[in-house]
Formats: sequence, structure tokens, C-alpha cells
Amino acid sequence: MDVRLSPRWCERSWPLTLQERRRAPALLREVPSGRVRRTLAHKDTPMQQALMRKLESFEPLSDQARWALNRLVLKVRYVGARQDLIQEGDKPENVLLILDGFAYRYKVLPDGQRQIMALLVPGDFCDLNVFILDEMDHAIGTISACQVVDIPRQAIDEIARDHADIARAFWWCSLVDGAVLREWLVNIGGRLPPQRIAHLICELLMRLEAVGCVTDNGYAFPLTQTQIADMMGLSDVHVNRTLRDLRAQGLIHLKRRVLTILDVERLRAFCDFTPNYLHLRSTRWDDRRDLSWPGQAEES
Repeated sequence: MDVRLSPRWCERSWPLTLQERRRAPALLREVPSGRVRRTLAHKDTPMQQALMRKLESFEPLSDQARWALNRLVLKVRYVGARQDLIQEGDKPENVLLILDGFAYRYKVLPDGQRQIMALLVPGDFCDLNVFILDEMDHAIGTISACQVVDIPRQAIDEIARDHADIARAFWWCSLVDGAVLREWLVNIGGRLPPQRIAHLICELLMRLEAVGCVTDNGYAFPLTQTQIADMMGLSDVHVNRTLRDLRAQGLIHLKRRVLTILDVERLRAFCDFTPNYLHLRSTRWDDRRDLSWPGQAEES
């Protein structure tokens, strides 16, 4: 009998306990080999829940969809900080999912200047449809040490085909990636440097809170001043001065790579942050958005 605990994102197998056997009947399914595989629901850690929470921030998932996601047995690879996950010019084959840590998209100009176009946090895909491309037109690298899953294209296609709510959540992910990129363009072209950085801090608060990575308005902040400068089109000196000013105003506290927002409402007002471009189902600053979907029956 093949017994596998797939919610732990690993391939360990061991015998069922008596308590697990009593819970297992509803969880049985036949596999092509004719053997019966039991996949048991165990309490996941916050890191293991990152993908589920990310998808459900866009689209409510049915029990069947949640079970299908938990049933995926995927191998996690641990990647150190400041390493490339994939380079410009490489042929993409799998979809990358960040389970833990921070990563980023970037391009390097011929003169060596780097531009960072996106931040990737726990629960983020590094582009769901990237395998369609013949080659990468940008690179993806880690900022901090990361836990990364390589999801085969077939697995993405099959789970989206079999579960409409997962497919819709995947669409939301892709659409929001584009919306965030547009907001970053507005940020660089239309806001003053202090507001640019404050806006980034507010965005990270919302995105990380959606996947359970915020405690008391604080979160891991492994970004260096040079990386922030490469995101915001600023110099290292300007970033240093802006962070110092935000601290002096009592808006943030930054120590040992943990950033805490001391006054969330003041910081939001300072940069005119509006989270609508993140399209989260429920946010601290926004009413729950309309969950209706074309083709779904309206409740009377």
C-alpha cells in the first residue's frame, strides 16, 4: 500500500496509525496502478499554506479543489540568497512557486545597470504561463534564502482543467501580476521618492498579510538599500535618507531585517496607498469585492 503525506510537500511514506485509519475512508482514491493511495490531511505550517492562502485571497476554493492542491506531491529545493533561479535566455520548462523567502524579476542593461521589475513573496508563482515562451526575456533571482517548488506544466494544466475555481484563481494571479507591474510604473514615474518607498512598504504589508506572513504589522524585510534603489529608480544614498526620514517621523521601525509599520494609517495617507490593484477578496482597507463570476448562478 502506498501511503503518502502530500500536504507536507514531500515524498515520505509510513504506515497509518489507528486514528488515521479511522479518518481515512473518505480520503481513498484509486490510482492507475490499481493500488490504493491514502493521502491524509495534516495541519500545515504557515509556509505550506502559502499557496492555498494566496489563491483563496482571489477566489474561494471548494473542498475538492483544496484537496486536489494538497494531493500534489512536489519536491522542494532550497536555494541560497542572491542565486539565479532562471537566467535570461534560458528555456523555461516548469512553473516556479516560491514557498518561503523573497525573490525578484530583473534585467541587466549592457552597461551593467540592474532594474528590478517585480518582487516575489511566499505563495507567488514566477509566471504561470512562462513555459509558453521559447526563452526567458528576463532573469529571476533570490533575495533571501528561498524554498522553491518546480511544478511541471502538465500538473498545472491538469489541475486547472479539472477544477474551475483553481483555474479562476490562476487567472487572478496572472492578472494581478500585470496590475502590480502597472502600479510600479506609476510609482516610479508619478510619485516622489519618499512616497515610492512608503508605497512599496504598504504593498508588501498587504501581500504578505494575505499569506499569513505579518505579525503586529511587522514582516521580514531582507531587501538591501541597493535592491530598493534598483526597484525605485533611486540612488543608494537617496534610499538611505528616505528610510531614515520615515523612521524619524515615527512611521516605521527597521531592525535586524524586520520592518514594522508603527502607524499604518499615517503611512497609507503619506503615500496615498490604495490597495485596489492587488484585487484581494478582503483587505484591511477595502470592502470585500464582488465574488460573482460570469456564468455563475446568482443567489436569490
